[in-house]
Amino acid sequence: MATPIPIDNLLTRLITDSENLGLLWQLGVLAVSGLLALGAMRLAKPYFAHPNPLWPAGRAGLRRVGFPLAMLLAVLVGRAIVEHWLANTHLLNLAVPLLLSLVGVRLAVYVLRYVFEPRTTLRIWERGAVWLIWGVFALHITGLLPRIHATMEALSFQSGSYRFSLLQLFQAAVVLVVAVIVALMLARVIENRLMGVTRMNLSLRMALSKTVRTVLLIVAVLIALPAVGIDLTVLSVFGGALGVGIGFGLQKVASNYISGFIILLDRSVRIGDVITVDNKYGEVSQINTRYTLLHSPDGAKSIVPNEMLIAQTVINHSLTQPNVRVALSLQVAYDTDLEQAEALMLDAAREHGRVILDDPENPPRVLLKEFADSGIVLELAVSIDGHKGQGGVRSDLNWAIWRRFKAAGIEIPLPQRVVHMVAPATA
Repeated sequence: MATPIPIDNLLTRLITDSENLGLLWQLGVLAVSGLLALGAMRLAKPYFAHPNPLWPAGRAGLRRVGFPLAMLLAVLVGRAIVEHWLANTHLLNLAVPLLLSLVGVRLAVYVLRYVFEPRTTLRIWERGAVWLIWGVFALHITGLLPRIHATMEALSFQSGSYRFSLLQLFQAAVVLVVAVIVALMLARVIENRLMGVTRMNLSLRMALSKTVRTVLLIVAVLIALPAVGIDLTVLSVFGGALGVGIGFGLQKVASNYISGFIILLDRSVRIGDVITVDNKYGEVSQINTRYTLLHSPDGAKSIVPNEMLIAQTVINHSLTQPNVRVALSLQVAYDTDLEQAEALMLDAAREHGRVILDDPENPPRVLLKEFADSGIVLELAVSIDGHKGQGGVRSDLNWAIWRRFKAAGIEIPLPQRVVHMVAPATA
């Protein structure tokens, strides 16, 4: 029969020493440690307030955990000193894990908020991390942690020649989550640095940041699992099953993921481009690993799988230049003064705020397209910035031209047909 693990309850020890004079000395050490921590934070305040161009989040994180961390260091030093005179330092022994847990909670919440976007799931992660840290602290001070540790170690199962315990799986999950979060944090730091390099193309910066994130996640997994004693060769069967899954069920996901990297590297579609794909028109606002986000002029956002941008024809209205050419066609009667109509149409174009007038290669022009059945077809061609769409510009120009034609008496003819009546033949 296994020998039961004794319970080392720090709270019980503290209550036992409540009448001991040494408790006052320990309270003094805590008070001095708190004052030293406050002084250290006051001295470091100008450093925290100074902007850091390399990693501003680093100073923000130090400011968040600075006080409990400084007090923890002071308590450790104070405990090492008073142990020469006091036989028991139970209050300081209780303060050390308490301050360490506070540092862990503040650091975990800050890292999660730095890595992930503010969503509802982020609050769940934060609460989970806080409950886990404070739960371990409560089990430690009550002396129950060694017993729970032994119980989880006893619950195990065999897989081939390898033995897995509940404790080992729990440690693997915790280490894996921590490693992934650290990898994502490093990826965010590198991404911020890359985005600050304005001399590099934006698509190339996005491709590099996503590549770095992928590599860091793989490295985190490869480091985390062996760190808790799990041999990576055990995952060979799982890797084979995953490969079959990608070949069948996850084929589209893998294709979209690879297509995202191809788009970023060949720069055929870039962030800020105005494109048309699958009858969807809009500005590219995001290029993610699985999809590309289009922001339409009417405010709608379209999620386009990256594979579609590779497999289908994409009209990039701003691939070589950000300007878009807009053409408006209308008919005028045959007896119209065409030079007057041309001048009125150009005046309407020049007065619109979004029409580009200083482009020497594509100035506003009026073209005579054809002599149609009902009238003469004129076309007004102008260049605009296509990021805000074309519908509003077309409507404004049509209204302006119609008002000017109405004031000048220029007719926009209805469809006309000339009918010749043939007289009946006489007998």
